Amino acid sequence: MIVPCNSSDIKTIHDIINDGASAYKGIIPADRWHEPYMTMNELQTQIGEGVEFWCCKTGEIIEGVMGIQFKDDVTLIRHAYVRTAKRNSGIGGKLLTHLRSLTETRILIGTWTDAKWAIAFYEKHGFRLVTEQEKNSLLRRYWNIPERQVETSVVLTSDPINTRQ
Repeated sequence: MIVPCNSSDIKTIHDIINDGASAYKGIIPADRWHEPYMTMNELQTQIGEGVEFWCCKTGEIIEGVMGIQFKDDVTLIRHAYVRTAKRNSGIGGKLLTHLRSLTETRILIGTWTDAKWAIAFYEKHGFRLVTEQEKNSLLRRYWNIPERQVETSVVLTSDPINTRQ
C-alpha cells in the first residue's frame, strides 16, 4: 500500500534512507560518502524545503520511501530508497508509479553517475538520461548541492510533459 508518510514516520524514513544508501558505499566518490549518509537534520531540512515522502507499507511495516518535490515548472523525485532486504521486489516501481501519477509536469531525477543500478531502474520505468550540458544546468537550477556532486551526478527526465500513466 502506498500512503503519504507522516511526522511519526520520520525515524523510519531516516533508517530506510541510510540502509538503502549503503549500496553507494564504495561506489560513489569517496569524498561524497559519509556516515550516516543522511543525518536526521538533513532529512528534516529536506522536508522543510518541500520534499513530501511517500511510504510503501506491508501491513504496518514501511518497506520503502520516495520523496516528491514540486519545484517551479518541474517535479523532482527525491531520496528513493528501499530496505536492503526488500530490494528487487517491486517496491521502488510501485512508489515511482504512484508519484508519477501526482503530477503533470516534467519529472527530474538526480542520482550518482556510478549508481548504474539506479540509472537502469529509472530507464526501465521510462526515464532517459539528459545530456551533460543539460544535466549541469538542471542540477544548478533545481537542486541545492555542492559543485562536486554536480560533477559526479546524472539527471534523468520523463517525456513527454504529461507523465500520467
